[in-house]
Amino acid sequence: MTAVYERGVPLSVEDVRPAVDGGRRAAKSVVGEVFPVSALVFVEGHSVLGAEVVLCDPEGRETGPWPMTESAPGTDRWSAEVGADAPGRWTYRVRAWSDPVATWRRDAAVKVSAGVDCEHTLEEGAVHLEGARARLTDPRARAAVQEALTALGDATLSPHERMNAVCSAAVRAALEAVPVRERLTESRELPLLVERERALYGSWYEFFPRSEGALVEPGRRPVSGTFATAARRLPAIAEMGFDVVYLPPIHPIGTTFRKGPDNALSAGPHDVGVPWAVGSPEGGHDAIHPDLGTLDDFDAFVARATELGLEVALDFALQCSPDHPWVDKHPDWFHHRPDGTIAYAENPPKKYQDIYPIAFDQDMPGLIAETTRILRHWMAHGVRIFRVDNPHTKPVVFWEQVIADINRADPDVIFLAEAFTRPAMMRTLAEIGFQQSYTYFTWRNSKQELTYYVKELTQETAAVLRPNFFANTPDILPEFLQHGGRPAFELRAVLAATLSPSWGVYSGYELCENIPLRPGGEDYLRSEKYELRPRDWESAAREGRTIAPLLAALNDVRRRSPALRQLRDVHFHHADNDAVIAYSKRSGSNTVLVVVNLDPHHTQEATVRLDLEALGLAPGAVFRVRDELSGDIYHWNDTNFVRLTPGTAPAHLLTIG
Repeated sequence: MTAVYERGVPLSVEDVRPAVDGGRRAAKSVVGEVFPVSALVFVEGHSVLGAEVVLCDPEGRETGPWPMTESAPGTDRWSAEVGADAPGRWTYRVRAWSDPVATWRRDAAVKVSAGVDCEHTLEEGAVHLEGARARLTDPRARAAVQEALTALGDATLSPHERMNAVCSAAVRAALEAVPVRERLTESRELPLLVERERALYGSWYEFFPRSEGALVEPGRRPVSGTFATAARRLPAIAEMGFDVVYLPPIHPIGTTFRKGPDNALSAGPHDVGVPWAVGSPEGGHDAIHPDLGTLDDFDAFVARATELGLEVALDFALQCSPDHPWVDKHPDWFHHRPDGTIAYAENPPKKYQDIYPIAFDQDMPGLIAETTRILRHWMAHGVRIFRVDNPHTKPVVFWEQVIADINRADPDVIFLAEAFTRPAMMRTLAEIGFQQSYTYFTWRNSKQELTYYVKELTQETAAVLRPNFFANTPDILPEFLQHGGRPAFELRAVLAATLSPSWGVYSGYELCENIPLRPGGEDYLRSEKYELRPRDWESAAREGRTIAPLLAALNDVRRRSPALRQLRDVHFHHADNDAVIAYSKRSGSNTVLVVVNLDPHHTQEATVRLDLEALGLAPGAVFRVRDELSGDIYHWNDTNFVRLTPGTAPAHLLTIG
């Protein structure tokens, strides 16, 4: 759809990108993020065209414009990189026109060079220039064009000299600053949602408060950690450079069908249960497990995290234990079998006898109201980030309404979708409001897999889906980590922290915990989901059994490198060994180059051939790089030999300059 603003047949401005769901939903950005806008711009004939992108802020004020250039000659695809400087609901559109002065100048240069119809051509140019000069307000620009007009009319000069005057740098700059625009055409406005930076960028650390400071001794009743003891762990998390501390559910846990250690169907009298089995007579989703403390204790925990520069993210699991108050108060919120019993949750072959899923077909308005009430309760206590458990098992329209209701008044609140499911559903959840999404990164290990997947995330879905590369979770101990030892944990951390602006680890990652419950599975032995797991952090640090210094180094580089805080600009470079991957990220003058050994067991060598243009360097350049992991300085060119050894030098993390 186009709108004509000046005389003539309109140009074609088509296929504006990004256009999420055909423009029916908003593309996404964050404050300060640079993102590409492109369109097909063309017209019959051979006129010289111009195009630009215009943004409108939430108040309707235009910003920009950003001049567009043809991406590749002859493709008609024009593009520009734009950015918004404030949060809110913006719009963007593409404006295009034909430029009669530039068209004449191009054609006249050919004719004068060939000595064809010179005088008539130059006379025609004088008419065009006179009209262009009348539009100029800058005195120096008007003077430059007037000087060219004078030269055009000077019969003592040769046609070449007169043409050179028109093509001077000063005249070109004057005309390009205020171009003559005929057949001005605009695309329709497309929606753009601009959010705070944490929606795109951040380092997440997940841990169970009940394990921190817990006392577990054989033959004795275990003693849970509390918010007070968990707060003692926060300085170490902050020292590792994390931005977000994410807590699994902190609510009362049901006792009916409570699971024992390693998901045993029968629990002993002292087994603590699964935090995702939310609810007991002591309360539901708006209550705190008494073993953790009180609401005042939670407030103190959040305050301490804030002092250390950490945001608190809270798990929101919309499901219930059989003991949840909702089971009696709202029986219509659950699925009932023919015999009248409530169906428990299943994810074949897994069964969750201690959890009732919610049914949404009877009272969705009531569930929306209660969900927003619960979320606002925790927002009032300092939580602005929610990790939503299994959102793909609930109606999409439910989440769309809930997130819209919350973000309408509180646009800074962020929702992370824990949805390891079909790509179409993951993208849909992002389109309807989820600010971030878990991804398949956990299972992408080879160079081919990583390259293909990262290109998909940074090019095909970047306008709407923001990935969070968690290296592990309480549910997922990847096979690669089980068998790769400490080097596997190191290289996967490097990949996650440098390929995605958001990444995360689950507590114990820094200790390289890698013992599965059974071969071929991804569950942890003695999973923290079912029992308390206190860890001796001090002994691990003293004995060198932790990769915490590496995690701290990675997060430090991320904070200092704008290139690592953006998603879209990832460029893969050639390495002649499939066990070595090389890629760069660039933002303005900041460029980061990463080379990783994907083999946790063996030293790998490779010749890395760099695309210098992608690095912002001239052909044949020799440039200085600093390895941010080792502190070493090198001088590289377009072809470089690397040797990477697991355990000592798993990767080069190079900053240029």
